[in-house]
Amino acid sequence: MNRSSGILLHPTSLPGRYGIGDLGAEAYRFADWLAAAGQRIWQVLPLGPTGYGESPYQLFSAFAGNPLLLSLDQLVPAGELEDVPRFSEETVEFEKIIPWKTALLHRAFDAFRPDRDFDAFCRNHAAWLDDFARFMALKEANGGVEWGAWDPKLEAGPRDIAYHRFLQFEFFRQWHALKRYSAGRGIRMMGDIPIYLATDSADVWAQPELFRFDGVAGVPPDYFSAAGQLWGNPLYRWELLAKDGYRWWIERMRAALELFDLVRMDHFRGFEAFWEVPASETTAIHGQWVKGPGAELFRALETALGRLPLVAENLGVITPEVEAIRKEFGFPGMAVLQFAFGKDPQAPGFRPHNYARNLVAYTGTHDNDTVMGWWHSTGGDSTRTPNDVVVEKARARAYLATGGNEMNWVMIRALMASVADTVLFPAQDVLGLGSGARMNTPSVASGNWRWRMKAGALSADLAGRLREMVDLYQR
Repeated sequence: MNRSSGILLHPTSLPGRYGIGDLGAEAYRFADWLAAAGQRIWQVLPLGPTGYGESPYQLFSAFAGNPLLLSLDQLVPAGELEDVPRFSEETVEFEKIIPWKTALLHRAFDAFRPDRDFDAFCRNHAAWLDDFARFMALKEANGGVEWGAWDPKLEAGPRDIAYHRFLQFEFFRQWHALKRYSAGRGIRMMGDIPIYLATDSADVWAQPELFRFDGVAGVPPDYFSAAGQLWGNPLYRWELLAKDGYRWWIERMRAALELFDLVRMDHFRGFEAFWEVPASETTAIHGQWVKGPGAELFRALETALGRLPLVAENLGVITPEVEAIRKEFGFPGMAVLQFAFGKDPQAPGFRPHNYARNLVAYTGTHDNDTVMGWWHSTGGDSTRTPNDVVVEKARARAYLATGGNEMNWVMIRALMASVADTVLFPAQDVLGLGSGARMNTPSVASGNWRWRMKAGALSADLAGRLREMVDLYQR
C-alpha cells in the first residue's frame, strides 16, 4: 500500500433530501471533495442489506447490496419526487424512510423493462442472487419474521422474486458507476467484510449445514463492555467448509474484490481462534476460545484469487498466533490513536513512535466515540473510570505536546506525520463533531448507524487543510 490517507464515511451518512445518504449526486460530490483534499481512500462499512437494528454487521446477505442506498434520482421520474416528506438532516430515521422509499422502489420496478444487461447480471450472479431474491420474497410474504418462523405453505411469487433481482441489478450498476468515477479522481474504495453472518440471512437459510447453532459468536470482556459483547451470530462449521477447499469463502471474497479495491477483514483474530458462547447465555462472559481455520483459509483464498488486498482488523486481545498469520500474508494491521493513552497493556502499540510502515492507523473507527467526544468525556462510556480518564488525558497532552485545543486536528496531524503507510479518519473527526455524531456504540442494541452529515459541512477550507498536510507529509 502506497503512502496515503483517506476518509471513513458510510454512504448512509451522506447528505441529501431523501432522509438517507445514497449513491447519487452527493456521493459524487464527496468523491470530488476527497480529490480536492488529496485523499486517496474512501472507506465504507459493509454495503449489504441490513436487518434488525440496521447494523451493517448484521446483514440479510453476504453478497447483496442495500436497496436503501439506491439513488432515487436515477430511478424515479423527477415529477414523482416533488412531494418528499420532511426528513431529519442529522439523523437517518429508518422507521420513516423504509416504507416511503420502498414504495418508490416498487414503482421504479413497475416501470422497469428487463434488457440484455439485466439478463447477464442475473446469470453472472445466479450462485447467490437466486437464493437471496427468493429469501427476501418469502420473508415479505411472511410479514418480515425470521425464516425459522415462516409458514411453509406460503410461496414466493415470480414477480416478487424478480423485484429483488431488479434491486440488486440497480445497486451493482450504481455502485460500479460511482467506483469508476472515484477511480478517475485517484480514489480507491475500501470495503469491509463482517466475519459472521446473521442467522436471519439468505446464506444461513439456504445452506444451514455450513453453520452451528448450539453456540454463538461474541468477544470476551473488553474496553467497550465489562460483560463482553454477545453478537449472537451462528458459528461456522469450519471442518465442513474445509472439505471443498473453502469454496464458499472463496466466492465471498471474490464478490468483495469485485466491489472494492481494498478490504478490511472484520475481527481478524476470529480466524485463528473465536470466542464461542453457549446459545443459552445472555452475556459473553461464559465463553471459550476455539481454534479457527487459521492460515489454511488464507492460503486457499490466495491460491484461488491471487494476492489479497486485505487489512486485518487486529484490535482487542491479539495473540502471537494471530500476528503470525497476518505477517505470513503481509496484511497490514490496524492502530487506533484513541487507544494509545489508556491503561490497557496494548496502549503503547497504538502510539505513533511504535508504528510499522505496513499499518493502517485511525484516529477512531465506527465503534469509537468521535475524537472530540472522547476528549471531552469524563468516563462511564466504556470500562474507563473518571480517574482513568484524567490519567489518559494527561498522557495524551504530554505525548502530543498540546494543551488540548482542536484535539481532532492534533490527532490527524500526528497520524499524517507517522510512518504508517495508510492513515484514515472518520468524517466526524475532520468536522470536529462531538459524541452526538457517533456512528455506533458496541453492546448497545438500538439507536446506532443513524448519523448524517449536513450538506456543505465538508468545506473547501477543510479540504485545503487536509491537502496541506498531504503535501507536507508526502501522502
